[in-house]
Amino acid sequence: MEATVDSISPPVGAPRHRSTIDIALVVPRSGSAGIYGPSCEACAELAIADLNAGSGLMGKQVRLRLVDGSRTPSVVAAEIQRLLQRGAIDAVTGWHISPVRQAIARVTANRVPYVYGPLYEGGERTPGLFLTGETPSRQLLPAMDWMNSEYGIDQWVLIGNDYVWPRQTGLAARLHARSQGRPLLDEIYVPLGTQDFGAAIRQVEATGAAGVLLLLVGGDGVAFNRQFAAAGLCPAVPRLSPHVEENMLLASGSDSNDGLFAAAGYFEALNTTASMDFASRYYRHFGASAPALNSIGESCYEALTLLIALTERAGSLGIDQLAGAAEGLTYISPRGEVTMRGNQMSQDIYVAEAKGLDFEVRSRISAA
Repeated sequence: MEATVDSISPPVGAPRHRSTIDIALVVPRSGSAGIYGPSCEACAELAIADLNAGSGLMGKQVRLRLVDGSRTPSVVAAEIQRLLQRGAIDAVTGWHISPVRQAIARVTANRVPYVYGPLYEGGERTPGLFLTGETPSRQLLPAMDWMNSEYGIDQWVLIGNDYVWPRQTGLAARLHARSQGRPLLDEIYVPLGTQDFGAAIRQVEATGAAGVLLLLVGGDGVAFNRQFAAAGLCPAVPRLSPHVEENMLLASGSDSNDGLFAAAGYFEALNTTASMDFASRYYRHFGASAPALNSIGESCYEALTLLIALTERAGSLGIDQLAGAAEGLTYISPRGEVTMRGNQMSQDIYVAEAKGLDFEVRSRISAA
């Protein structure tokens, strides 16, 4: 039985004792992050199709209910609250920015499991919230050190969107650079939705920085990369991002990707047995015209895979039981072997260099 996102939603007011397990999938459908939406939906659909092809979860088929995560955090959280009050969902997952996560977590805490897929700033402790994404101390900071050892880049300028993830990641980068005797030369934060980066690029040039830490989401990062290339700065000034993925490479264009590096737990170019099997199933399911396979889309597959593994180990969707099941849980995913440490996944991180419209993996940073 194949899953489709929109056609499988239960009716409003569904009773609590359903014959299915229903999961809210919160992903962006517009705005700066909208570029990620199709990949997120496809990867989530694949996870559910794989599951339902067997015995489902706890003997039940699983269905997704799509929730638009590109709206304001309060609006998204209000929809999740309504779904919970109506008994229409059993869990929440997806890819969405940190302010949306914070708002959702306030209504899911101690009620239903919430598995958050994206990279994030770290430190989340909400009861019932489990996280598969990369954090700065295990992703961006060691990648900065690798760029220094490989290319001698020791003077960075940071540019990011002005919300909690870039701000907190920027703080971690600032403290790390200072501890290495290489303070950041500047930090620039712009609103989500920014498309004109002329002033920011001039500011980067004025610092004489050797590299740029890029913490811009989706379409904002694409606009920056195009304008950075038009200013003649790439590949002379390499950019390092924990957020750039294959959709952004395609949208930026090959000429804008010279000197662009990314750090993530998954790339389609990993070419490991697990990643190649995942890619094979993905393209077999969706065909050659499938949305780009990338770290952000895979994070939705990863989050659902964790939810399934936790539930099967616990034999329950109860918060306490899932928390107990998370202790020391290890399994193989498209990212390789991953292990839960408390409510946070521990995983290897890879540094990749953009080569035209694809990535070439350059280094692996092993999980501690």
